[in-house]
Amino acid sequence: MSVRSPSPASTSAIDALADAFFPLYRRLFDDDSDFVGDLERKLTEARIPQTVELYLSKALALGVLAGLVLWALGTALGLFLVTFVVTDPPILLGLPLPEPYLSTTNALKLPFFVLLSGIVFGAVGFGGGFGGMVAKPYLDADARKREINVLLSDSVSFMYALSVGGLNQLEIIEAMARADDTYGEVAREFQSIVLETEYFDTDYRTAIRSQAMQTPSEELSQFLTDMLSIINSGGDMEGFLEDQKEKQMRTSKQEQETVLETLELFGEMYMTLSLFPLLLIIILVIMSMLGEAQDRLLYGTVYGLIPLVGVGFLVLVSTVVADEVGDGYLRADDDEATDESNGVFGLGLIDAYAGRYPIFDRIEAREGTHVTLGILRRPDHFFRDHPLATLAISLPAALVLLGFAVVSGVAPTNLQAMIDAPIRGTFFWLYLPLYLILVPLTVFYEWNVRSRRSITNGLSDNLRKLSSANDTGMTLLESLKVVADTSSGRLANEFRIMYAKVNYGTSLRTALRDFNNRYHVPRLARTVKLISKAQEASSQITQVLSTAAQASENQDDIERERKSQTRMQMVIILMTYVTLLGVMALLKVEFLDTMAALVDTTGGGGDTPGAGGGFGGGLDIDELTMLFFHAVTIQGIISGVIAGYIREVSIMASLKFVVVLPTLALVVFMLI
Repeated sequence: MSVRSPSPASTSAIDALADAFFPLYRRLFDDDSDFVGDLERKLTEARIPQTVELYLSKALALGVLAGLVLWALGTALGLFLVTFVVTDPPILLGLPLPEPYLSTTNALKLPFFVLLSGIVFGAVGFGGGFGGMVAKPYLDADARKREINVLLSDSVSFMYALSVGGLNQLEIIEAMARADDTYGEVAREFQSIVLETEYFDTDYRTAIRSQAMQTPSEELSQFLTDMLSIINSGGDMEGFLEDQKEKQMRTSKQEQETVLETLELFGEMYMTLSLFPLLLIIILVIMSMLGEAQDRLLYGTVYGLIPLVGVGFLVLVSTVVADEVGDGYLRADDDEATDESNGVFGLGLIDAYAGRYPIFDRIEAREGTHVTLGILRRPDHFFRDHPLATLAISLPAALVLLGFAVVSGVAPTNLQAMIDAPIRGTFFWLYLPLYLILVPLTVFYEWNVRSRRSITNGLSDNLRKLSSANDTGMTLLESLKVVADTSSGRLANEFRIMYAKVNYGTSLRTALRDFNNRYHVPRLARTVKLISKAQEASSQITQVLSTAAQASENQDDIERERKSQTRMQMVIILMTYVTLLGVMALLKVEFLDTMAALVDTTGGGGDTPGAGGGFGGGLDIDELTMLFFHAVTIQGIISGVIAGYIREVSIMASLKFVVVLPTLALVVFMLI
């Protein structure tokens, strides 16, 4: 889906605002200042096509407009407060003033309060608007740097494979620039080199030097600088790329070790942070026992602080762990059609020809009927390939059942009813939709992951077999047939399918791309891209296959190490939650139930313990039971999300924990 660009009218309005605020920019900023120079560099690294003068003028315009809007809102809020709420605010700092100044202060304190509220809101608006615009290039440049560093190792392996295939320096750069469907931001850096040589009549050595200075990644900058020295000296490019390939693989492993050490620190940090709301709840309960009820703080802790701590920690973790880059799909060339569609309901090859002739329209209609019947015959396979499609059934079903529960009176519709029956009410409002929506989604997602993982698990070994077969003189197609006949599993079956497709007239490049797009695993896409590009030059690509196998084995080692190290962090998070659940259950049984029995025994009279105004008289046992149950339920959901994200770097992978951990809380509180 393409991103819609701003309309010409909105663009002209923004430019007009920037022109109007340009004199303010000239007054506030110096073109030679460090701030302007650093922002200009970040604009280049973030690929924001604007000059620093124009960008800062727009930032000032946005900040001033946001500040004026919030200033008006703050002033209106201040007027409302001094009119209806704070009609007589205290004198600042409570200072005693003599009579000549006291009357003046009393006359000015209301206008001062209104003025202060407007200034504070206006300052927040300007800071948010201007600061957000200034921060955007830094965030975008950092995101690009992160993606480049993740993909650089595979990108160098790709360039080495092209060098082995006989491509010269310029052809390697151009091929790398066209591989943006697989190598993302690294390919876009090489696109800048190609575009500069084509449109600005710059020699490619100067373009490489310029890009080495503009890229946000220090690793890529060093690589381009070293490559330029090899080009200038006429050195061995293939040997250089082979050395760089080994170096980048070692660098990837070292960066992974650094990330894992940071995650270990975060795991220990989370164990402390997640227990803080529990300690606060205990303190607030004790204060309630002493007759100083803190209901607002209790509700704020359960429904505000616990989710806030979890979300903050999740954001913190997401800044360290690297998500899988790319969607895993390989793009067809402009003159090619593909029989695999990226969409959920795509019809495949016929989509490229429909509308040209009536015969193609009839084929499209028949193909649509065939696809629909196939889905109806095996809906489980359809949901396995598209797990999110289960929401089209489970979400309406959950809403209907919840509506029936509300209409029938089984699900409480007010706070007091929820306090009277917290387990039943929470089950219908939370657990029932949770099970109906997440259980099918989790089952089919895990099935989808398992089927795709069956391809990558045997990828390294099969690439080694392909390399050995190709080394004997066989073509790549013949090597695929030999490996398919001597191996088992899903990948061997896919090799047989590719061999059959080529025999029936499909090109090997198209067959490889269709195989990749069926599973769309980013790691697999990079391997297939490497092999597909190399086999276009020659069928004898033993070194290329060995490089692909080595890159795949490097990914296996990194993945194995990551799972081994993150297993401990996941266990820490789960055990912390179990500890929290156990403490809450003990508080419910040994404390709340005991206090309830004590209140019943004393009859709630006089100043005896448990009476309305005595020790324990401020406790609402049913309300605290509801808050305890909701606290462990919310904590279970948050802990499940964090544990799954640390384990698999995916929110979808955490769904199984999100289902299991709150279920533990439900079972425990039902039993007690």
